[in-house]
Amino acid sequence: MDINTAVPSAESADNDVKLLHKMGYAQELSRRMGAFSNFAVSFSLICILSGGITSFQMGLSAAGGASIGLGWPLGSLFALVVAAAMAQIASSYPTAGGLYHWSSILGGKMWGWLTAWLNLLGLVFVVAAINYGTYDPFFRTLIAPMFGVSPDSLGWWQQTLFLTVITASQAFLNHRGIRITSKITDLSGYLIFVVTVMLVVSLLVYSPVKIDLSRLYTFTNFTGIDGGAWPKQTIAMAFLSGLLLTAYTITGFDASAHTSEETHQAARNVPRGIVGSVFWSTTFGYVMVCAFVLVMPDITAGVKQGTGFFEAILAPIPGPLRILIELLMFFINYVCGLAAVTSTSRMMFAFARDGGLPGSKWLRKVNAAHRTPGAAIWTSAVLAIVVTLYGDAFTVLSAGSAVFLFISYAMPIAAGIFAEGRTWKEKGPFQLGMLSKPFAVAAVFGALVLAYVGMQPPNQKVVYVIVGLLAILLAIWYGAGVRKSFAGPPIGKVSKEREQELSGLEGRLGES
Repeated sequence: MDINTAVPSAESADNDVKLLHKMGYAQELSRRMGAFSNFAVSFSLICILSGGITSFQMGLSAAGGASIGLGWPLGSLFALVVAAAMAQIASSYPTAGGLYHWSSILGGKMWGWLTAWLNLLGLVFVVAAINYGTYDPFFRTLIAPMFGVSPDSLGWWQQTLFLTVITASQAFLNHRGIRITSKITDLSGYLIFVVTVMLVVSLLVYSPVKIDLSRLYTFTNFTGIDGGAWPKQTIAMAFLSGLLLTAYTITGFDASAHTSEETHQAARNVPRGIVGSVFWSTTFGYVMVCAFVLVMPDITAGVKQGTGFFEAILAPIPGPLRILIELLMFFINYVCGLAAVTSTSRMMFAFARDGGLPGSKWLRKVNAAHRTPGAAIWTSAVLAIVVTLYGDAFTVLSAGSAVFLFISYAMPIAAGIFAEGRTWKEKGPFQLGMLSKPFAVAAVFGALVLAYVGMQPPNQKVVYVIVGLLAILLAIWYGAGVRKSFAGPPIGKVSKEREQELSGLEGRLGES
């Protein structure tokens, strides 16, 4: 029997439920995921074969090859520090909507409320950006021509129809149960490893370009060039801007935390899923993006090609092999969006469960047959579709998702700096020990730098969204009395009456 799907011992299953009850929640969702599935949902959402390709120009058109060869490792180190700091908190508080709970418990309910909104907005942007990237370049540029459809014949209406159909199908699969979704993301997890190796080997074997490793540490200021992603900047700012390639690609590892209540031995497996997904994504991703730089016939021409660079470097690969790689990558990108819908809907469900969203009573409902938060799933999908209606979607969506997510990642970590050893005394199995506070400080500082870079032109629209959103949220918090009506997560000792209420809720749902 596969250890990932093996039935857990009665003791471990009981411990998971006891821990969830201790935090004040019933076991409403179906706990079906093992260690690999929890890793795979984050690994599939990070998906280096999605962000590493669709946002590659954010790096290359910044400081050239140095943004890849030197910038990726630097961005990866930052992502690993953030992941480790998050994993330690996740080990203490393994619940769906983890970031919101962590911020509330460690920093107070207003801090948690703001974290929830920023994380939720970032996740909606992620779903939209991933599916937009699945459309172009993967479907529009690579797949459609296989069926005799010219990319130039596909306009806004065809794009909108495609995005609506695939997002709705991702919501449908999520609605049908975590077992279906986790099996698909498990498959994608294996395929990402296999296809990345296939792609890199094929590029290096069939490329006519002589390999020149100096490309990977040569600084060239490509900002302001026609077809590039950035307006004219200094070389220092260009290098910082290029870090958004790694930041956008290596996001979404909070999916392991959001599926905590669907994971066996969550206090152990969720931290492993968070750190493991980031480590393997950064490692395989680095090999892949370096290969892109090394096989380009001309880097300057590659900058001007935009996302078309990928089609150009694939051209020397023999037809049947190239088609196989393209089809597998299209599937992997689709699953990346599927995992993003999973993460977003669980965050929405968890926040609604505590009354943090309009329509919370509806959004927190769990389907008794499939044990999934159906209303939250479909609402997440609809919001993601609406966001993609914006014409200049990908650049703003990708930058916005990276900024919003990393700010929301930093908020509970920042709260933990002050709570550790005071109100946060009991930790889970995963602990950083003496590195805890240094990692937390580094994570918060890096997130602030990333947010600053991500809001520079041409992504200044993200500033307007953030400032406007925060102004609206704070007005709601203080002006509409949310601070009085919103109780936040049920922190504190669970009463006997609450225990009976939780058991009754689980009994009504029954076994899936």
